[in-house]
Amino acid sequence: MSRTVAVIGGGYGGAAVAKALESEADVVLIDPRDAFVNAAGSLRAVTRPDWAGNMFFPFETLLTKGTVVRDRAASVDPDGVTLASGERVAADYVVLATGSSYTYPAKPVSDSISAAMDDLRRTHKELRQADKVLILGAGPVGLELAGEIKEVWPDKHVTIVDPAQELLSGFQPEVVEDLHGQLDARGVEVRLGTSLAAFPNTEPGQADAFTVTTTDGEEITADIWFRAYGVRTNSGYLADGRLTTLNSRGQVPVTEFLNVEGYDNVYAVGDITDVAEAKMAGYAMQHAEVVAKNITAQLNGEPPTATYQPLPHPMILLPLGPNGGVGQLPSPEGPFVAPASMVSEFKGADLFTGRFIGQFGPTA
Repeated sequence: MSRTVAVIGGGYGGAAVAKALESEADVVLIDPRDAFVNAAGSLRAVTRPDWAGNMFFPFETLLTKGTVVRDRAASVDPDGVTLASGERVAADYVVLATGSSYTYPAKPVSDSISAAMDDLRRTHKELRQADKVLILGAGPVGLELAGEIKEVWPDKHVTIVDPAQELLSGFQPEVVEDLHGQLDARGVEVRLGTSLAAFPNTEPGQADAFTVTTTDGEEITADIWFRAYGVRTNSGYLADGRLTTLNSRGQVPVTEFLNVEGYDNVYAVGDITDVAEAKMAGYAMQHAEVVAKNITAQLNGEPPTATYQPLPHPMILLPLGPNGGVGQLPSPEGPFVAPASMVSEFKGADLFTGRFIGQFGPTA
């Protein structure tokens, strides 16, 4: 008798779990979107809308045996999922994989490929008109956005503002030094240790000249601005407490097997877990491998044995356009500083498009 695995969320972790298990069980993937979205490509899509189609992998080609339900989870218990529509998906195993939300354009906000593409084209049109760009947030998203803008429009003036005192805190000094050098070479102005006294009087992503003042009294004039901070865990459907108690970040407590604490048939992967590590796509996909192995073992009447331990040092591949960027990767000897050529080869050149085509099938 076949058993059902309900996977809530079709992002990096959820899509990988669903794909890995669809030959082992009746997989039901629950997501309001019509496609897996490689959000790593979103910033490039804003500067090159002709490239944007590479981001979207329709669920209908991702899952050839499983079932896709376009809906949102409203509540979860150990026996299944209640949907926003009121429908019920009974399940023997449940995987929480709803990830996190992030300020547009780092992650598309629309649920359909066509609407998301329209959003990206509209933002591109606004950005194209602007000569001076202000980015609030000097984390990986803000830095990548600056790199993509400079790749397409090297003459645009890009300023990044962040209250942090340093870039990429916690990474090797060589990585940070290399990053500063590449930003300087591209003419990206980085103002650290300050923020804005008040937000611009225009909406993010809309071209219209404005002047703002920083908290240290400096004025910045620009034609468009973007917010590059603000992660929110997508766990509102768990707020009723029927399954578990969330931490202060809205995350779910998990064991080393990535079970939700207290349950041997409920798992969580990616940003929604309380695993003490940066919330990155690569980690979510590693979580997915562990969960797929453990559920497969259980389906075969065996105990789960795959475990997950976060890396001792942070890891990053941070492209600045297709050919630049910095990286830090794990190695037996400790953190390995990746040169720009390696960052380009592993991520920057195609932003993992080839990898996902191999795993999930063709793009939109």
